[in-house]
Amino acid sequence: MSKELCEVLSQTLMEKTFPRETNQLNISFEFFPPKTAEMEQKLWDSIQILQPMHPTFVSVTYGAGGTTRERTHHTVRKIVDETSLKPAAHLTCVGASRDEVDQVARDYWAAGVRHIVALRGDPAANADGTTGTYQPHPQGYRHSCDLVAGLKNIADFDITVGAYPEKHPESDSFQTDIDILKRKIDAGATRAITQYFFDVEHYFRFIERLRQQGVTIPVIPGLLPVTNVAQLKKFSQLCGASVPSWLMGLFDGLDNEPLKRNAVAVSVAAEQARQLIGFGVKDIHFYTLNRADLTGAICHLLGIRPASPRP
Repeated sequence: MSKELCEVLSQTLMEKTFPRETNQLNISFEFFPPKTAEMEQKLWDSIQILQPMHPTFVSVTYGAGGTTRERTHHTVRKIVDETSLKPAAHLTCVGASRDEVDQVARDYWAAGVRHIVALRGDPAANADGTTGTYQPHPQGYRHSCDLVAGLKNIADFDITVGAYPEKHPESDSFQTDIDILKRKIDAGATRAITQYFFDVEHYFRFIERLRQQGVTIPVIPGLLPVTNVAQLKKFSQLCGASVPSWLMGLFDGLDNEPLKRNAVAVSVAAEQARQLIGFGVKDIHFYTLNRADLTGAICHLLGIRPASPRP
């Protein structure tokens, strides 16, 4: 980290204030498509609660291997038809040919969707439940940069891609990650959203590396409110995110205390957001897990409320 950045961080922490009044915070939310009628009701309840927060967009995910493709399409179309939100539909390279992916993209454009989150995608799990190995479809897009280029050939989509502040688990080095991100930008990506992280210094070190190599697109930090520690540890091993000991310590003894776990989750994510805002970040993406209670509470603490403008 540069000396200048260290001085900025130190000064902000010493002041213990975050000048939100001079920072127009833009927020966005990620949802996942429901598997059951009960989960669908929970999703739409969450959307109705969070819609008044005026997010710049909401994204809808695919499952590993594209396993939720049809549910994703249904959810995106319903958001377009029944809400005022601007959906960003996830598209991946896995499990489909180029022709199939291209047709999905054309259908989205025809439905009024202009924003795509273009990802390589995670492989489907093996029969024994272990993580599979990524294999591109024989007639499909091989990598996310190829998908971005293909989408741009179809229409002038606004394209968001992924980024890893702690290095993608399959990459040899941070430089490999940066080179891949550059290829996605050259292909037409206009912004990136990071994998979740908990120590904000990971994000700022990552941004410093990018800026030193001429990467200037917005890189939006992704924040995850945590309530299930066991699930977090398992997923973090797959995506390369570290789980700091201080975070684990906050959840000690709360296995059977869901309300306290929720309070800790909200407090941690809100403090991350406050630090990011204090350091000049103007866009934050929340991985909601379809939980309006947690994300809504975080937004409230940040001064983002339905009855008042964003700070």
